[in-house]
Amino acid sequence: MDNEHGCDNTGCAEDACAQGECGTPKQDFTEKTNELNRINKVIGVVSGKGGVGKSLVTSTLAVLMRRKGYNVGVLDADITGPSIPKMFGVSKKVEGNELGLFPERTHNDIKVMSVNLMLEKEDSPVIWRGPMISGVVKQFWTDVIWGDLDYLFIDMPPGTGDVPLTVFQSIPLDGVIIVTSPQDLVSLIVKKAYNMAKSMDKPVLGIVENMSWINCPDCDKKIELFGDSKIDEIASNLNIPVLGRLPIIPEIAKLCDGGEIEKIKHDYLNKAIEYIEGLIKEK
Repeated sequence: MDNEHGCDNTGCAEDACAQGECGTPKQDFTEKTNELNRINKVIGVVSGKGGVGKSLVTSTLAVLMRRKGYNVGVLDADITGPSIPKMFGVSKKVEGNELGLFPERTHNDIKVMSVNLMLEKEDSPVIWRGPMISGVVKQFWTDVIWGDLDYLFIDMPPGTGDVPLTVFQSIPLDGVIIVTSPQDLVSLIVKKAYNMAKSMDKPVLGIVENMSWINCPDCDKKIELFGDSKIDEIASNLNIPVLGRLPIIPEIAKLCDGGEIEKIKHDYLNKAIEYIEGLIKEK
């Protein structure tokens, strides 16, 4: 007898069936986006652990791609720790009609959707169970009227739990970028994120290392706070490129805190931008 998710192996878990690990063909759980949307490329930004600057990298990529003239959106899938609206200085509550929800727009016309834009107070905690959180993420893909986008960046929650799994299964990602920091456990953490993406048949575009160094304010010498970076070795072992290294820059932190990330000025992620831009040119 088939179980509730369509597999005749009653002893297997649903996620195992979705990934084809129980010996049955993989099932397609991909959701269709709103019929009013025309989204060219969807890029997921992931991390194996929290606190490595995943939202900063997501926002920076969106800003830099918008400067090149592309239509860009950011879907904040980090439901319990949303920071995208704060970085962009967006606080107006989202509106909708019978056709769907309308994302808010930043000063430079980047479209943003986040649970913080739906809460009565932006500092209210999201105390929801996994299925409800996953359902909201799906709605950001199926019910939001993104319109015509060249790129939609998805700021994923850290780790390899329910919500990242929902995004991997429900949204047709064209590529994944892994964000990490130069710490001792980075190899294991990166491999977990990499292996999850690969198990879901999502291409890993490369790695971005955040907090790579800080410049001494007196002598301008590079100080590697976490010791020697092993990112090149890790990337080589996984056969993926290093797409950029971001130093610790106090001015960027101030811009993020002030909702002015669109004013950033640096070229540390130029390689990542060129790589992502190539996805459209290859089409």
